[in-house]
Amino acid sequence: MAGRVEASLTEGESTIEERDREAMREFEEGLDQPMDEEANMLKNMNKEKVSTYSVSVSYREFRFLILRFHQGLSMLMLLRLSFQSLGIVYGDLGTSPLYVFYNTFPDGIDDSEDVIGALSLIIYSLLLIPLIKYVFIVCKANDNGQAGGTLAIYSLLCRHANVNLIPNQQRSDEDLSTYSRTLVAEGSFAAKTKKWLESRHSKKRSLLVIVLLGTCMMIGDSILTPAISVLSATGGIKVNNPKMSSDIAVFVSVVILIGLFSMQHYGTDKVGWLFAPIVLIWFLFIGATGIYNICKHDPSVLKAFSPTYIYLYFKRRGQDGWISLGGILLSITGTEALYADISYFPLQAIQLAFTFFVFPCLLLAYCGQAAYLVNHKEHYQDAFYASIPESVYWPMFIAATGAAIVGSQATISGTYSLIKQAVSHGCFPPVKIVNTSKKFLAQIYCPDINWILMIGCIAVTASFKNQIDIGNAYGTAVVVVMLVTTLLTVLTMLVVWRCHWIFVLVFTILSLLVELSYFSAVILKINEGGWVPLIIAAFSLLVMFVWNYVTVKKYEFEVHSRVSMSWILGLGPSLGLVRVPGIGLVHTELASGVPHIFSHFITNLPAIHSVVVFVCVKNLPVYTVPEEERFLVKRIGPKTFRMFRCVARYGYKDLHRKDDRFEDKLFENLFSFIQNETMMESDSNYSNSVYPVNYTQESRDELISNNNNNHDSNDNNMVMFSSMVDYMDTMSFSQNYTVEEEEEEEDELEFLKTCKESGVVHIMGNTVVKARKGSLLPKKIAIDYVYAFLAKICRENSAILHVPHETLLNVGQVYYL
Repeated sequence: MAGRVEASLTEGESTIEERDREAMREFEEGLDQPMDEEANMLKNMNKEKVSTYSVSVSYREFRFLILRFHQGLSMLMLLRLSFQSLGIVYGDLGTSPLYVFYNTFPDGIDDSEDVIGALSLIIYSLLLIPLIKYVFIVCKANDNGQAGGTLAIYSLLCRHANVNLIPNQQRSDEDLSTYSRTLVAEGSFAAKTKKWLESRHSKKRSLLVIVLLGTCMMIGDSILTPAISVLSATGGIKVNNPKMSSDIAVFVSVVILIGLFSMQHYGTDKVGWLFAPIVLIWFLFIGATGIYNICKHDPSVLKAFSPTYIYLYFKRRGQDGWISLGGILLSITGTEALYADISYFPLQAIQLAFTFFVFPCLLLAYCGQAAYLVNHKEHYQDAFYASIPESVYWPMFIAATGAAIVGSQATISGTYSLIKQAVSHGCFPPVKIVNTSKKFLAQIYCPDINWILMIGCIAVTASFKNQIDIGNAYGTAVVVVMLVTTLLTVLTMLVVWRCHWIFVLVFTILSLLVELSYFSAVILKINEGGWVPLIIAAFSLLVMFVWNYVTVKKYEFEVHSRVSMSWILGLGPSLGLVRVPGIGLVHTELASGVPHIFSHFITNLPAIHSVVVFVCVKNLPVYTVPEEERFLVKRIGPKTFRMFRCVARYGYKDLHRKDDRFEDKLFENLFSFIQNETMMESDSNYSNSVYPVNYTQESRDELISNNNNNHDSNDNNMVMFSSMVDYMDTMSFSQNYTVEEEEEEEDELEFLKTCKESGVVHIMGNTVVKARKGSLLPKKIAIDYVYAFLAKICRENSAILHVPHETLLNVGQVYYL
């Protein structure tokens, strides 16, 4: 009997504790509600504004506005944009004829029919992968035409499903004009897929690892593309001078690569207009040379358009034919760069340029080389330059070198954009990112990444010295990126586009059939150069995964260690401190709640500024946040507390530029909030500064009573709540249960301006992260060594936001994760 009574008492105490925590949680939410009301107010204000465009809008942005809002796009404009896309999008893909046949037949050609079979494989590879899969299907997953690549698809999925590992998004973020998403019907296949993705944390983590794997392979691609393109182009020197040492071609390639990377900080704005003409001339040259070689050497190569010769090729060559797929794969390299650079031009222009110009020119180039090789099998090593008529040899050499540089530039620029997206997603350490053009906001430059890429390119070029090993490495990187893109596109089809499952199944089977065949071929060449991208990807993946893992753990730690709002209110208007003149901007990762850094600061230094603003700079899975929608401001606590929260939202393509006047814009939005708040209070009660008395008093009586019955010393929240209610008892309340603010001698807005003139201090956390005692060895290595090293060499938040050193106050903290 005594046991039953004891069990009943224990159960009753447990019920009381749960009720206490639930009431406490509801009260906390009432004190610090999400910014939905502020977001709706901002949205309504923006709707009332007249749609005007400032002169700072870039030409590319203006071009997209025209294309999106005017259905009748003239053919002349479309042709112009298609021409411009040649220089940015197709440079890498266009230089593939320089090295494909050499990598396909590295040991020579035994039978002329093998050339026909290889040509047939090239034709259908170009048809299935770049044309059908990428240009007409995958490129539609472009985040409103503003971004391409694996991270852009991931951003798209994060908006349509709860798969982001850092749960810092709020309902108000979905009201952004750039936060496009479609709702799915309950019970639909899309809803089931979405629910399956969200069901477990391990699935979200696996999805991120797949995305990061594709991103890391793209970084490896950006090292290998300049190396093989430039080395293949400069190889023409040796073809015309057979006695020349191959080291000279390597030396010339290294010089060109050094010059290419050394000029990156100037950007492509001043010379970008040359890219399209260079690539146009290149495609015209290879197309015309192809027609010349077909007519002169062997027109019968056109029979390769029959897929029968693919079957005969594998039947005749067996395993050697299968291994040669690694060389055939190089004919479609540059396709992944095409998708990554899609943000520069509308999809219609890219489709038109590829279908009616790039694709035919590439087919003519490969058919022409095949026709030459049928009669000159001994020239398999230099098929491209050997098949060029003597009269146009040097012009072709110059055009090839120019096209190789342009193709390399497009890949390098794409990598900068990729790194910027990874930083925004919390998957890469913050690095310096500079905008190189006032006219084109998408043109950026990363100095640290630039020199790493240069060293990698030079090391690969000088080490391998030939196209074969570099081509094997290149093929491995490309096929892994394609496989990752296929998997992400399938998810996009199901969750975002809501395609019929039969269409998704057909797409998946055809894509994997082709790409897994290529993958099985390149795997056999791991020891012949294929290991290079794997090493690069493994190192990059380690950096990205560790950084993201610790970033997520830090965020979770801050969420669990944030300060109770009841404790803050219990301190009174002075917060139990000396309020000194000035404004303190407390930077935090939290979009709600009071950060631990604040309590840590006032515990060690019992003084705080007259006005406190909690500033949260967060990145959203959108390409950009319009300037007028960037800041959300709300008040924390009664007016006498002089506490505010400001959330600054950025997209993955937005930059923290020095001339952005971040601090000035923050105060402009703070002052605007106070003016709007005053206007609304004159008409009706403003909910953000209103505290219902009946709720407070009822909660006080019940919670304090329960707290007296529960003598658990660890229940600090009840004590904090009690002290807060004791303070609120001293405040006067109106009949409609709203807090009446004491009239002050000066207007609040003037008070804030006076505080600003007194001085603004940015309070930031100088956090040291360590693994908890008893953590496993891999976790200790990841946190205590890898992350600590990365945090030491990366940029600090104060540098990213361009905070002057004289206004910076670092607060030291140690997080044990």
